[in-house]
Amino acid sequence: MNSMVNGEGLDVRIVTSTGADSYALGYSEAEFRRLKFQGEYLRDFTADVLRRAGIAPGMRVLDVGCGVGDVSLLVAEMVSSSGTVLGVDRSEQAVALARQRAAAAGMDHVRFAASELEAFSPDQQFDALIGRLILAYLPDPAATLRRLSGLVRPGGTIAFQEMVLPLTCSVPDGPLFRKCREWMMETFERAGFQIDMGSKLFATFLAAGLPVPQMTAAGHVEGGSQSPVYAYLADTLRSLLPMAERIGVATAAEFAIETMAERLRKEAVENNACIMPPPLVGAWTRLPAATGQGQSGTWCSALPWSD
Repeated sequence: MNSMVNGEGLDVRIVTSTGADSYALGYSEAEFRRLKFQGEYLRDFTADVLRRAGIAPGMRVLDVGCGVGDVSLLVAEMVSSSGTVLGVDRSEQAVALARQRAAAAGMDHVRFAASELEAFSPDQQFDALIGRLILAYLPDPAATLRRLSGLVRPGGTIAFQEMVLPLTCSVPDGPLFRKCREWMMETFERAGFQIDMGSKLFATFLAAGLPVPQMTAAGHVEGGSQSPVYAYLADTLRSLLPMAERIGVATAAEFAIETMAERLRKEAVENNACIMPPPLVGAWTRLPAATGQGQSGTWCSALPWSD
């Protein structure tokens, strides 16, 4: 266990772990590249949900499960230099890369911490709690969301996005696409990932004691020879391969991952197929305001932590 204390006395207790044995996608360099591509691929959908949720300049935002920092960096743009962002992830490697990306972008109002969510305990409150593709990996997402929402001030915002993997499809279906979908779904599910977390967000918010959320769903619809979806699917399978082999879903020879993207492309083009990756469901709500406080609350832009 480590802790970091800034000049204002803030004590953030953190426990670091790679979590390599339990995280289906692993922490390889290839996975970090995939995450960066995914971050750009999903950026517009996430920005839309965060705007609807009320993320605005001057806010202090906590981004849990931040990975290599894509959502944190997006939010840093939205809150501007008058706001602050703290991204938290269990992977020290991912956090190190996120810090490098923030430094390269000149964003000194976004910080990152390596911590298990169960151990994360900052001595402050935030104006908003957000996360993308994190609740599906948790054994009890409602309990974690209930605890983390306690870090948000009265009247603050809670916003999360999750996928609905079973809705992934190709029309018409193709045998290779169908096999890839089966491998992906089985590996994720057997590794403890909730493959339909997006459709469970409404119930999860209520089980966490939060007000009824507003929700949207969005997703890409792909096709043709130039679509990036084939590489996206193949790269996801590449990251899943070690877990798939470990739990007996498939072998590296069955995956033949080096040619997977091109084979998926060829099948889709020959069939004039429409490829629909899993949609991204967003849910957001506002905590009840404290007695005597307006719904909008008061944003505080003081930088409350240090690396």
